[in-house]
Amino acid sequence: MSMASSLRKLVSCVILDLDGTLLNTDGIVSEVLKLYLVKYGKQWDGREAHKTVGKSPLEASAVIVEDYGLPISINEFVSEITPLFNDQWHNIRALPGANRLINHLRGHNVRMALASNSSREIIESKISCQTGWKESFSVIIGGDEVTAGKPSPELFLEAAKRLNIDPPKCLVIEDSIPGVTAGKAAGMEVVAVPSLPKQSHVYTSADEVINSLLDLRPEKWGLPPFEDWVEGTLPIEPWYIGGPVIKGFGRGSKVLGIPTANLSTEGYSTVLLEQPSGVYFGWAALSTRGIYKMVMSIGWNPYFNNPEKTIEPWLLHDFDDDFYGEDLRLAIVGYIRPEANFPSLESLIEKIYEDRRIAETALELPLYSKCREDPYLKSSLNGDNSHL
Repeated sequence: MSMASSLRKLVSCVILDLDGTLLNTDGIVSEVLKLYLVKYGKQWDGREAHKTVGKSPLEASAVIVEDYGLPISINEFVSEITPLFNDQWHNIRALPGANRLINHLRGHNVRMALASNSSREIIESKISCQTGWKESFSVIIGGDEVTAGKPSPELFLEAAKRLNIDPPKCLVIEDSIPGVTAGKAAGMEVVAVPSLPKQSHVYTSADEVINSLLDLRPEKWGLPPFEDWVEGTLPIEPWYIGGPVIKGFGRGSKVLGIPTANLSTEGYSTVLLEQPSGVYFGWAALSTRGIYKMVMSIGWNPYFNNPEKTIEPWLLHDFDDDFYGEDLRLAIVGYIRPEANFPSLESLIEKIYEDRRIAETALELPLYSKCREDPYLKSSLNGDNSHL
């Protein structure tokens, strides 16, 4: 890191984008469009995602009408699709780390603004279902309240004006290129959290690019640091996946001598899309053997152009034989770090063993060890496991 980039400008407020930054809007959009396009004999395939990210609703609609060759005008499309979306906003989920960030900033009296290309009315209805959000923002501003949305800086400048804070003292958090462009044009510090996989290299104008909100370090910007990291790990709301092991001693095992298990992503793609790629840990139950400590990577295999993320748990135990085809259940309880590229196999192996040490130590803490008793894990075990 150069000296210049390590000397961050100190900020006093945070301006957040909404869709794709705090809320998993893409999930709802995909579901609605999947059903809607059937009416015209078309199949939604999500390929428009990269063209619509950060666009105003009207611009995004134009892309879809054109790409799918729909026999209707853009206005007709908007009037047909709007009520379908309005019915779904209550199902929208906060992205990992969003509630943590909002609660943290509010708890430290850091003022926040919400600035989105969506209309004010739609913003209000999207956040009304997220507990505590509306009252956390000193300013909420929609694309219909300015003459031009992002990539124009107007939304952000107006937010700063309403906060009564100079633009250079504002930190913008954005997931899209139009949003990053708008933040820099407004003279603000910008952290990009790309919502599209494998795209971080195109966010060159941002002051920092992070993998997910879990990786934000507010102290870099002169804001109060998070205090919830425990021994190099971040406790998260537990989540669960499982299924038969489709490859036992998987890719990594031959080289590393460790039993990584490949699970099918079938049926879990929604959960996985919502989870940032990176290294996690928790407990693993193998139906015939017992419950073990586990480290797991979620990510995009760089060797194949995977359309889906892969899940590779590594069971921290010496097995003499393979467990191909066995039923594996995972309870994921904490996060260690984002996915990273390594210059050499040696450096990758070193990092993996460091991840192992961190997980093994952390899983002894009561905070995490109690999750070993999770009914989801216990119920998968066959026969008498009193020896566990």
